Amino acid sequence: MKKQLLSILTTGLVLAACECAPDQNVSVGQIGGPGTPEDFKANIKDRVFFAFNKSNITPESEKTLEAQAGWLKTYPATKAVVAGHCDARGTREYNQALGARRAHAAQKSLVRFGVDKHRLRTLSYGKDNPLVAGDTEEVYAQNRAAVTTIE
Repeated sequence: MKKQLLSILTTGLVLAACECAPDQNVSVGQIGGPGTPEDFKANIKDRVFFAFNKSNITPESEKTLEAQAGWLKTYPATKAVVAGHCDARGTREYNQALGARRAHAAQKSLVRFGVDKHRLRTLSYGKDNPLVAGDTEEVYAQNRAAVTTIE
């Protein structure tokens, strides 16, 4: 009887010791784990910025897009949307086209860094969906962007 009881206790202790530790990559309060939109937003810069009236990718933006591409290549089942934004100046039509050029420039860099083009979708908000509200030069600079969002 003692031998049976000792065997049951030992088995229980072994099973308790084998219990898996919680995922170390999920921080407290984080909704999703690795490979989720929340993971991307928390760990990778989701946007690149542009100069006034420009759609060319700067060296600093290249580094951000390279990091985005690395994350996307790590999670090959994910898809992303690259949205182009503009500041409030200029006509709606002009900014719609400029936002599209910015989104395509960012997409082109992601593809150059190894992301399959078919995993990326682009869209332009132009000046219709500002990232930051206001009418100062600092706000305008924050709204001249391409933002990558995981679907």
